[in-house]
Amino acid sequence: MAVKLNPSQATQSLSDLHSDWKISPEGTLLTRVFSFKGYAKTMGFVNAVAWIAQQSVHHPDLQVSFNQCVVNYTTHDEGGLTDLDFSCAKKVDLLLE
Repeated sequence: MAVKLNPSQATQSLSDLHSDWKISPEGTLLTRVFSFKGYAKTMGFVNAVAWIAQQSVHHPDLQVSFNQCVVNYTTHDEGGLTDLDFSCAKKVDLLLE
């Protein structure tokens, strides 16, 4: 079971991710905006994120448009951010390396 991180722990975990990831002012949401050249590349990314989510049994909220995807992680059961959110975000970062 995941344990909610305190603000200091969340900030430390954020430093291990791509600099485009942001923590919401409330400290409950980890967000990154991804931009692509066209719909097909966006959807390929969305499908890869969905695969990561299924493998991790942790599903982000996604906002998808023609050439952009906003990925939002939080651990609803804990009411905030946990190591699981940062672990999944790191896997998403690897998709674009």
